[in-house]
Amino acid sequence: MIRTWKITKTKLDEIHFDDEASLDAVTRQLPDGFYSTFRTYDACTRVIGLSAHLRRLPTADASLLRPSLLLLLQPFLPDEARVRVMETRSGEVYIAIEPLKLLPREVYENGVRVETAAIQRINPRIKSTTFIAASDAERKHIAQEGIFEALLVKNGRILEGMTSNFFYVAQVGNLRCVGTARKDILLGVTRSMVIRAARGRDVEVRYRALKLDQLSGVKEAFITSSSRGVVPVVQIDDVVIEEGRVGQITIELMRAYEEYVLSHAEKIA
Repeated sequence: MIRTWKITKTKLDEIHFDDEASLDAVTRQLPDGFYSTFRTYDACTRVIGLSAHLRRLPTADASLLRPSLLLLLQPFLPDEARVRVMETRSGEVYIAIEPLKLLPREVYENGVRVETAAIQRINPRIKSTTFIAASDAERKHIAQEGIFEALLVKNGRILEGMTSNFFYVAQVGNLRCVGTARKDILLGVTRSMVIRAARGRDVEVRYRALKLDQLSGVKEAFITSSSRGVVPVVQIDDVVIEEGRVGQITIELMRAYEEYVLSHAEKIA
């Protein structure tokens, strides 16, 4: 069940919508604006990169949102929650919360199938709610086809996922390097942590978007997001990556991210 509140300096008003089937459904029924989505840890008391998530709301007061969020999470205890904070272009602030549904362990062990798509963000650096409506047809399509994610392609290059950032591993000389786009993408919170983890393990990171005609040479691939962490990708369109096996660098970065979560998640308040 999803619950949504309008946040002001004086009160928290719970509001209801005709369609509360998902956070996206709720978001589509609000005026256009900005948003960020994340999950909680430690019985709804901590969040990875919470400060960065709240900065995506242009004028919202983090000192007001933090205690409000902690209070609104109480009904979801003792479990964890998935949260979306939203600010309309007129400055109204909302928080929508649902119980966290973890992905099956098999997703991380076996990897997922993704496809490329031509849809684009108007301004990739801003997490705008208008993109949720613009990408609705693609979201329905991949759900019907059993595809995990859509990758956004521009000028023949894979930039990012529709709800994630995209990484690939390629052979460069005697080394395997992690590649990811830097331009025309949303700079995800989890993305930056994975890059830091890779460098901490002496894995070279190259900021180069993957060309579609280079897909056959990819050794590993994965996507990242705040709610799902690091998810291995074993097939892109019709190209199966390394016989459909999850690669060693991906496994190492999945473990590194889990370790990072345990030690670096921010207290909400």
